[in-house]
Amino acid sequence: MSKIRSPYLSSEAAAAELGVRRETLYAYVSRGLLRSEKREGRRSRWYRREDVERLKRRGEEKRRPERMLETALHFGGPVLESAITWIDAGRIFYRGQDAFALARTSTFEAVATLVWGVGGGDPFRGLPTELPEGVRAVEQALGRTLDHPERLQALLPSLAAGDPGSWDLRPEAVARSGARLLSQLTSLVAGVPWRGGAVQTLAHGWGLPDVEEAREPRLLTAALVCCVDHELNVSAFTARCVASAGSPIHMVVAAALSALQGPEHGGHIRRVEALLREIDDVGSPRRVLADRLRRGEAVPGFGHPIYPGGDPRCRTLLDLVTEGWPGDPHLDLALDLRTAGQELLGEHPTVDLALALTARVLGLPRHAAMTLFALGRTAGWIGHALEQYARGQLIRPRARYVGDPPLGGQAEG
Repeated sequence: MSKIRSPYLSSEAAAAELGVRRETLYAYVSRGLLRSEKREGRRSRWYRREDVERLKRRGEEKRRPERMLETALHFGGPVLESAITWIDAGRIFYRGQDAFALARTSTFEAVATLVWGVGGGDPFRGLPTELPEGVRAVEQALGRTLDHPERLQALLPSLAAGDPGSWDLRPEAVARSGARLLSQLTSLVAGVPWRGGAVQTLAHGWGLPDVEEAREPRLLTAALVCCVDHELNVSAFTARCVASAGSPIHMVVAAALSALQGPEHGGHIRRVEALLREIDDVGSPRRVLADRLRRGEAVPGFGHPIYPGGDPRCRTLLDLVTEGWPGDPHLDLALDLRTAGQELLGEHPTVDLALALTARVLGLPRHAAMTLFALGRTAGWIGHALEQYARGQLIRPRARYVGDPPLGGQAEG
Protein backbone atom coordinates (compact mmCIF):
# COMPACT_ATOMS: atom_id res chain seq x y z
CA MET A 1 0.00 0.00 0.00
CA SER A 2 1.45 3.35 -1.03
CA LYS A 3 2.60 5.78 1.63
CA ILE A 4 0.94 9.21 1.72
CA ARG A 5 3.45 11.89 0.74
CA SER A 6 3.56 15.40 2.15
CA PRO A 7 2.45 18.06 -0.35
CA TYR A 8 5.49 20.16 0.73
CA LEU A 9 9.24 19.80 0.21
CA SER A 10 11.97 21.51 2.20
CA SER A 11 14.43 23.70 0.30
CA GLU A 12 17.06 20.96 0.58
CA ALA A 13 14.70 18.28 -0.76
CA ALA A 14 13.40 20.53 -3.57
CA ALA A 15 16.92 21.42 -4.67
CA ALA A 16 17.94 17.75 -4.63
CA GLU A 17 14.87 16.74 -6.63
CA LEU A 18 15.64 19.33 -9.32
CA GLY A 19 19.39 18.80 -9.23
CA VAL A 20 20.12 22.48 -8.58
CA ARG A 21 21.61 24.63 -5.85
CA ARG A 22 19.37 26.28 -3.25
CA GLU A 23 20.19 29.68 -4.76
CA THR A 24 18.63 28.49 -8.02
CA LEU A 25 15.38 27.77 -6.16
CA TYR A 26 15.16 31.43 -5.20
CA ALA A 27 15.61 32.40 -8.86
CA TYR A 28 12.77 30.02 -9.82
CA VAL A 29 10.56 31.69 -7.21
CA SER A 30 11.32 35.17 -8.54
CA ARG A 31 10.41 33.99 -12.07
CA GLY A 32 7.10 32.55 -10.87
CA LEU A 33 8.09 28.93 -11.57
CA LEU A 34 7.90 27.86 -7.91
CA ARG A 35 5.84 28.95 -4.94
CA SER A 36 7.66 29.45 -1.66
CA GLU A 37 5.62 29.31 1.56
CA LYS A 38 6.17 29.78 5.26
CA ARG A 39 4.58 27.02 7.35
CA GLU A 40 3.41 27.57 10.90
CA GLY A 41 6.08 26.69 13.45
CA ARG A 42 8.82 26.34 10.80
CA ARG A 43 11.58 28.88 10.16
CA SER A 44 12.64 27.75 6.68
CA ARG A 45 10.75 28.15 3.44
CA TRP A 46 8.83 25.22 1.93
CA TYR A 47 7.93 24.41 -1.65
CA ARG A 48 4.85 22.78 -3.17
CA ARG A 49 5.65 19.25 -4.35
CA GLU A 50 3.51 19.61 -7.49
CA ASP A 51 5.44 22.75 -8.50
CA VAL A 52 8.75 20.94 -8.14
CA GLU A 53 7.51 17.88 -10.05
CA ARG A 54 6.07 20.04 -12.83
CA LEU A 55 9.35 21.94 -13.20
CA LYS A 56 11.27 18.68 -13.22
CA ARG A 57 9.04 17.30 -16.01
CA ARG A 58 9.63 20.43 -18.09
CA GLY A 59 13.38 19.87 -17.89
CA GLU A 60 13.01 16.23 -18.90
CA GLU A 61 10.78 17.15 -21.84
CA LYS A 62 13.37 19.57 -23.17
CA ARG A 63 15.94 16.78 -23.10
CA ARG A 64 13.53 14.18 -24.54
CA PRO A 65 10.90 15.86 -26.78
CA GLU A 66 9.27 12.51 -27.61
CA ARG A 67 8.11 12.32 -24.00
CA MET A 68 6.08 15.53 -24.21
CA LEU A 69 2.80 13.96 -25.39
CA GLU A 70 3.07 11.09 -22.91
CA THR A 71 3.47 13.44 -19.96
CA ALA A 72 0.81 15.79 -21.31
CA LEU A 73 -1.75 13.01 -20.94
CA HIS A 74 -1.16 13.00 -17.16
CA PHE A 75 -2.12 16.44 -15.82
CA GLY A 76 0.31 17.97 -18.29
CA GLY A 77 0.16 20.37 -21.20
CA PRO A 78 -2.79 20.85 -23.57
CA VAL A 79 -3.43 18.14 -26.16
CA LEU A 80 -6.63 19.46 -27.81
CA GLU A 81 -8.09 22.87 -28.47
CA SER A 82 -11.43 23.66 -26.83
CA ALA A 83 -13.52 26.80 -26.36
CA ILE A 84 -15.67 25.33 -23.57
CA THR A 85 -13.85 25.65 -20.25
CA TRP A 86 -10.97 27.76 -19.02
CA ILE A 87 -9.43 27.02 -15.61
CA ASP A 88 -7.22 29.79 -14.30
CA ALA A 89 -5.96 30.70 -10.83
CA GLY A 90 -8.64 28.73 -9.00
CA ARG A 91 -11.49 29.99 -11.17
CA ILE A 92 -13.56 28.20 -13.84
CA PHE A 93 -15.16 29.85 -16.85
CA TYR A 94 -17.66 28.32 -19.27
CA ARG A 95 -17.24 30.06 -22.63
CA GLY A 96 -15.89 33.12 -20.83
CA GLN A 97 -18.56 33.28 -18.11
CA ASP A 98 -17.78 32.67 -14.45
CA ALA A 99 -19.06 29.17 -13.66
CA PHE A 100 -19.74 29.97 -10.01
CA ALA A 101 -21.72 33.08 -10.78
CA LEU A 102 -23.76 30.94 -13.17
CA ALA A 103 -24.21 28.34 -10.42
CA ARG A 104 -25.91 30.96 -8.25
CA THR A 105 -27.94 32.84 -10.85
CA SER A 106 -28.62 30.71 -13.92
CA THR A 107 -30.55 27.54 -14.77
CA PHE A 108 -28.92 24.26 -15.63
CA GLU A 109 -30.53 24.29 -19.08
CA ALA A 110 -29.20 27.80 -19.81
CA VAL A 111 -25.69 26.72 -18.84
CA ALA A 112 -25.94 23.58 -20.98
CA THR A 113 -27.05 25.67 -23.95
CA LEU A 114 -24.19 28.10 -23.32
CA VAL A 115 -21.63 25.27 -23.23
CA TRP A 116 -22.98 23.77 -26.46
CA GLY A 117 -22.49 27.10 -28.25
CA VAL A 118 -25.18 26.40 -30.83
CA GLY A 119 -27.62 28.98 -32.16
CA GLY A 120 -31.12 28.34 -33.39
CA GLY A 121 -33.18 28.92 -30.25
CA ASP A 122 -33.73 27.01 -27.03
CA PRO A 123 -33.20 23.26 -27.59
CA PHE A 124 -35.06 22.48 -24.34
CA ARG A 125 -38.28 24.15 -25.43
CA GLY A 126 -41.26 21.85 -26.06
CA LEU A 127 -39.59 18.60 -25.03
CA PRO A 128 -41.91 15.61 -24.56
CA THR A 129 -42.68 14.77 -20.96
CA GLU A 130 -42.90 11.00 -21.39
CA LEU A 131 -40.13 8.55 -22.19
CA PRO A 132 -40.02 6.65 -25.52
CA GLU A 133 -42.20 3.57 -25.74
CA GLY A 134 -40.51 0.50 -24.29
CA VAL A 135 -37.93 2.31 -22.12
CA ARG A 136 -40.00 1.97 -18.94
CA ALA A 137 -40.39 -1.75 -19.63
CA VAL A 138 -36.63 -2.16 -19.97
CA GLU A 139 -36.13 -0.16 -16.77
CA GLN A 140 -38.51 -2.39 -14.84
CA ALA A 141 -36.78 -5.48 -16.20
CA LEU A 142 -33.47 -4.22 -14.77
CA GLY A 143 -34.86 -4.33 -11.25
CA ARG A 144 -33.36 -2.18 -8.48
CA THR A 145 -29.94 -3.77 -8.15
CA LEU A 146 -28.05 -1.15 -10.21
CA ASP A 147 -26.93 2.29 -9.06
CA HIS A 148 -28.30 5.24 -11.01
CA PRO A 149 -25.26 5.77 -13.29
CA GLU A 150 -25.21 2.06 -14.12
CA ARG A 151 -28.96 2.07 -14.78
CA LEU A 152 -28.63 5.04 -17.11
CA GLN A 153 -25.87 3.32 -19.02
CA ALA A 154 -27.94 0.17 -19.36
CA LEU A 155 -30.91 2.18 -20.67
CA LEU A 156 -29.00 4.29 -23.21
CA PRO A 157 -29.38 1.73 -26.05
CA SER A 158 -33.17 1.84 -25.62
CA LEU A 159 -33.11 5.64 -25.58
CA ALA A 160 -30.96 5.63 -28.72
CA ALA A 161 -33.38 3.30 -30.49
CA GLY A 162 -36.16 5.77 -29.81
CA ASP A 163 -34.19 8.69 -31.28
CA PRO A 164 -33.02 7.81 -34.82
CA GLY A 165 -32.50 11.53 -35.46
CA SER A 166 -29.47 11.42 -33.16
CA TRP A 167 -27.40 10.25 -36.16
CA ASP A 168 -27.83 13.74 -37.61
CA LEU A 169 -24.58 15.37 -36.50
CA ARG A 170 -25.33 18.91 -37.60
CA PRO A 171 -24.92 21.26 -34.60
CA GLU A 172 -28.58 22.26 -34.17
CA ALA A 173 -29.70 18.64 -34.51
CA VAL A 174 -27.14 17.47 -31.95
CA ALA A 175 -28.30 20.18 -29.52
CA ARG A 176 -31.92 19.03 -29.89
CA SER A 177 -30.93 15.38 -29.37
CA GLY A 178 -28.78 16.42 -26.40
CA ALA A 179 -31.65 18.27 -24.75
CA ARG A 180 -33.95 15.28 -25.27
CA LEU A 181 -31.36 12.92 -23.85
CA LEU A 182 -30.75 15.07 -20.77
CA SER A 183 -34.47 15.33 -20.09
CA GLN A 184 -34.87 11.56 -20.44
CA LEU A 185 -31.94 10.73 -18.17
CA THR A 186 -33.25 13.17 -15.57
CA SER A 187 -36.72 11.65 -15.75
CA LEU A 188 -35.28 8.16 -15.28
CA VAL A 189 -33.28 9.27 -12.24
CA ALA A 190 -36.20 11.13 -10.66
CA GLY A 191 -38.77 8.46 -11.49
CA VAL A 192 -41.29 11.06 -12.75
CA PRO A 193 -42.11 12.64 -16.12
CA TRP A 194 -40.08 15.63 -17.32
CA ARG A 195 -41.40 18.84 -15.77
CA GLY A 196 -39.78 21.44 -18.02
CA GLY A 197 -36.41 21.54 -16.24
CA ALA A 198 -33.91 19.16 -14.70
CA VAL A 199 -34.04 20.68 -11.22
CA GLN A 200 -37.84 20.84 -11.16
CA THR A 201 -37.98 17.19 -12.24
CA LEU A 202 -35.43 16.05 -9.67
CA ALA A 203 -37.05 18.06 -6.88
CA HIS A 204 -40.48 16.62 -7.66
CA GLY A 205 -39.19 13.06 -7.86
CA TRP A 206 -37.07 13.37 -4.73
CA GLY A 207 -39.77 15.07 -2.65
CA LEU A 208 -38.17 18.52 -2.43
CA PRO A 209 -39.71 21.98 -2.89
CA ASP A 210 -39.56 22.97 -6.56
CA VAL A 211 -40.43 26.67 -6.31
CA GLU A 212 -37.67 28.82 -7.78
CA GLU A 213 -36.92 30.83 -4.64
CA ALA A 214 -36.51 27.78 -2.37
CA ARG A 215 -33.04 26.89 -1.13
CA GLU A 216 -33.23 23.24 -2.26
CA PRO A 217 -33.57 23.85 -6.03
CA ARG A 218 -30.83 26.48 -5.96
CA LEU A 219 -28.43 24.00 -4.32
CA LEU A 220 -29.38 21.31 -6.86
CA THR A 221 -28.81 23.77 -9.69
CA ALA A 222 -25.42 24.78 -8.30
CA ALA A 223 -24.37 21.13 -7.94
CA LEU A 224 -25.28 20.40 -11.57
CA VAL A 225 -23.66 23.57 -12.92
CA CYS A 226 -20.43 23.05 -10.97
CA CYS A 227 -20.15 19.59 -12.53
CA VAL A 228 -20.92 20.52 -16.16
CA ASP A 229 -17.33 20.53 -17.37
CA HIS A 230 -13.78 20.40 -16.10
CA GLU A 231 -11.69 20.59 -19.24
CA LEU A 232 -10.16 17.36 -20.64
CA ASN A 233 -10.68 14.97 -17.74
CA VAL A 234 -10.77 11.28 -18.56
CA SER A 235 -14.52 11.11 -19.28
CA ALA A 236 -14.48 14.25 -21.48
CA PHE A 237 -11.50 12.90 -23.42
CA THR A 238 -13.31 9.58 -23.81
CA ALA A 239 -16.35 11.45 -25.11
CA ARG A 240 -14.23 13.26 -27.68
CA CYS A 241 -12.56 10.03 -28.84
CA VAL A 242 -15.94 8.37 -29.42
CA ALA A 243 -17.36 11.48 -31.08
CA SER A 244 -14.33 11.67 -33.39
CA ALA A 245 -15.42 8.31 -34.83
CA GLY A 246 -18.76 9.86 -35.84
CA SER A 247 -20.78 8.09 -33.16
CA PRO A 248 -23.98 9.85 -32.00
CA ILE A 249 -24.34 11.35 -28.55
CA HIS A 250 -26.06 8.34 -26.94
CA MET A 251 -22.90 6.32 -27.64
CA VAL A 252 -20.71 9.24 -26.59
CA VAL A 253 -22.50 9.52 -23.25
CA ALA A 254 -22.46 5.74 -22.70
CA ALA A 255 -18.68 5.65 -23.15
CA ALA A 256 -18.14 8.71 -20.96
CA LEU A 257 -20.33 7.20 -18.22
CA SER A 258 -18.07 4.13 -18.24
CA ALA A 259 -15.06 6.35 -17.55
CA LEU A 260 -16.92 8.42 -14.96
CA GLN A 261 -17.70 5.42 -12.77
CA GLY A 262 -14.06 4.53 -12.17
CA PRO A 263 -12.81 5.17 -8.60
CA GLU A 264 -10.16 7.58 -9.90
CA HIS A 265 -12.86 9.79 -11.45
CA GLY A 266 -16.53 10.22 -10.49
CA GLY A 267 -16.56 6.92 -8.65
CA HIS A 268 -14.29 8.60 -6.11
CA ILE A 269 -17.49 9.98 -4.56
CA ARG A 270 -18.35 6.47 -3.35
CA ARG A 271 -15.10 6.39 -1.38
CA VAL A 272 -15.91 9.77 0.16
CA GLU A 273 -19.37 8.54 1.15
CA ALA A 274 -17.77 5.49 2.79
CA LEU A 275 -15.44 7.83 4.71
CA LEU A 276 -18.42 9.86 5.96
CA ARG A 277 -20.17 6.69 7.13
CA GLU A 278 -17.00 5.70 8.98
CA ILE A 279 -16.96 9.11 10.67
CA ASP A 280 -20.65 8.67 11.58
CA ASP A 281 -19.74 5.47 13.42
CA VAL A 282 -16.65 6.84 15.17
CA GLY A 283 -17.96 10.36 15.82
CA SER A 284 -14.69 12.21 15.17
CA PRO A 285 -13.32 13.21 11.73
CA ARG A 286 -9.88 13.88 13.20
CA ARG A 287 -9.70 10.45 14.81
CA VAL A 288 -10.77 8.69 11.60
CA LEU A 289 -8.19 10.55 9.52
CA ALA A 290 -5.47 9.96 12.10
CA ASP A 291 -6.27 6.22 12.20
CA ARG A 292 -6.13 6.03 8.41
CA LEU A 293 -2.75 7.74 8.37
CA ARG A 294 -1.42 5.34 10.99
CA ARG A 295 -2.53 2.41 8.84
CA GLY A 296 -0.97 3.95 5.72
CA GLU A 297 -4.37 4.30 4.05
CA ALA A 298 -5.37 7.02 1.63
CA VAL A 299 -7.93 9.64 2.64
CA PRO A 300 -10.43 10.29 -0.17
CA GLY A 301 -11.93 13.68 -0.93
CA PHE A 302 -8.81 15.79 -0.33
CA GLY A 303 -6.20 17.33 -2.60
CA HIS A 304 -6.69 18.17 -6.27
CA PRO A 305 -3.58 18.53 -8.47
CA ILE A 306 -5.12 21.45 -10.38
CA TYR A 307 -6.10 23.37 -7.23
CA PRO A 308 -3.32 23.54 -4.61
CA GLY A 309 -5.25 26.35 -2.91
CA GLY A 310 -8.52 24.39 -2.75
CA ASP A 311 -11.17 23.16 -5.19
CA PRO A 312 -13.41 26.18 -6.00
CA ARG A 313 -16.34 23.90 -6.86
CA CYS A 314 -16.23 22.53 -3.32
CA ARG A 315 -15.96 26.02 -1.87
CA THR A 316 -18.99 27.25 -3.84
CA LEU A 317 -21.22 24.36 -2.74
CA LEU A 318 -20.04 24.55 0.88
CA ASP A 319 -20.84 28.27 0.91
CA LEU A 320 -24.36 27.60 -0.37
CA VAL A 321 -24.97 24.89 2.22
CA THR A 322 -23.61 27.14 4.97
CA GLU A 323 -25.94 29.96 3.87
CA GLY A 324 -29.02 27.77 3.54
CA TRP A 325 -28.53 25.20 6.32
CA PRO A 326 -26.58 26.87 9.17
CA GLY A 327 -26.16 24.54 12.11
CA ASP A 328 -27.13 21.42 10.15
CA PRO A 329 -25.30 18.43 11.72
CA HIS A 330 -24.19 17.17 8.30
CA LEU A 331 -22.68 20.57 7.56
CA ASP A 332 -20.95 20.69 10.94
CA LEU A 333 -19.43 17.27 10.31
CA ALA A 334 -18.20 18.31 6.85
CA LEU A 335 -16.64 21.50 8.23
CA ASP A 336 -14.92 19.52 11.00
CA LEU A 337 -13.65 17.09 8.37
CA ARG A 338 -12.35 19.98 6.27
CA THR A 339 -10.44 21.34 9.26
CA ALA A 340 -9.01 17.92 10.12
CA GLY A 341 -7.91 17.37 6.53
CA GLN A 342 -6.17 20.71 6.35
CA GLU A 343 -4.39 20.15 9.67
CA LEU A 344 -3.38 16.51 9.22
CA LEU A 345 -2.93 16.29 5.45
CA GLY A 346 -2.17 19.87 4.46
CA GLU A 347 -4.85 19.46 1.76
CA HIS A 348 -8.21 21.05 0.93
CA PRO A 349 -11.44 19.10 0.22
CA THR A 350 -12.56 18.42 -3.35
CA VAL A 351 -15.92 18.65 -5.07
CA ASP A 352 -16.54 14.98 -4.19
CA LEU A 353 -16.97 15.88 -0.53
CA ALA A 354 -19.26 18.82 -1.40
CA LEU A 355 -21.51 16.61 -3.54
CA ALA A 356 -21.74 13.99 -0.79
CA LEU A 357 -22.65 16.76 1.67
CA THR A 358 -25.29 18.13 -0.73
CA ALA A 359 -26.96 14.73 -0.91
CA ARG A 360 -26.91 14.38 2.89
CA VAL A 361 -28.28 17.83 3.63
CA LEU A 362 -31.12 17.40 1.14
CA GLY A 363 -31.87 13.83 2.24
CA LEU A 364 -31.44 12.49 -1.30
CA PRO A 365 -31.59 8.83 -2.31
CA ARG A 366 -28.59 6.51 -2.19
CA HIS A 367 -25.87 7.43 -4.69
CA ALA A 368 -27.61 10.71 -5.59
CA ALA A 369 -24.30 12.57 -5.25
CA MET A 370 -22.76 10.63 -8.12
CA THR A 371 -26.01 10.92 -10.06
CA LEU A 372 -25.81 14.73 -9.86
CA PHE A 373 -22.21 14.54 -11.05
CA ALA A 374 -23.23 12.34 -14.00
CA LEU A 375 -26.20 14.48 -15.06
CA GLY A 376 -24.23 17.71 -14.84
CA ARG A 377 -21.27 16.27 -16.71
CA THR A 378 -23.52 14.88 -19.46
CA ALA A 379 -24.13 18.46 -20.61
CA GLY A 380 -20.36 18.91 -20.86
CA TRP A 381 -19.85 15.67 -22.77
CA ILE A 382 -22.40 16.79 -25.33
CA GLY A 383 -20.50 20.07 -25.65
CA HIS A 384 -17.25 18.20 -26.28
CA ALA A 385 -18.99 15.98 -28.83
CA LEU A 386 -20.22 19.06 -30.68
CA GLU A 387 -16.71 20.49 -30.81
CA GLN A 388 -15.28 17.21 -32.04
CA TYR A 389 -17.94 16.78 -34.73
CA ALA A 390 -17.04 20.27 -35.98
CA ARG A 391 -13.33 19.38 -36.13
CA GLY A 392 -14.03 16.37 -38.32
CA GLN A 393 -10.81 14.66 -37.25
CA LEU A 394 -10.36 11.17 -35.89
CA ILE A 395 -8.43 11.08 -32.60
CA ARG A 396 -5.85 8.42 -33.32
CA PRO A 397 -2.48 8.70 -31.50
CA ARG A 398 0.33 6.24 -32.17
CA ALA A 399 1.80 3.89 -29.60
CA ARG A 400 5.54 3.58 -28.92
CA TYR A 401 6.20 -0.16 -28.87
CA VAL A 402 8.25 -1.30 -25.86
CA GLY A 403 7.50 -5.05 -25.92
CA ASP A 404 9.49 -8.06 -27.09
CA PRO A 405 11.11 -7.86 -30.54
CA PRO A 406 9.50 -9.84 -33.37
CA LEU A 407 10.29 -13.54 -33.50
CA GLY A 408 13.46 -14.12 -35.50
CA GLY A 409 15.17 -10.99 -34.23
CA GLN A 410 15.70 -7.71 -36.05
CA ALA A 411 15.69 -7.69 -39.81
CA GLU A 412 19.04 -7.22 -41.46
CA GLY A 413 19.39 -4.23 -43.70
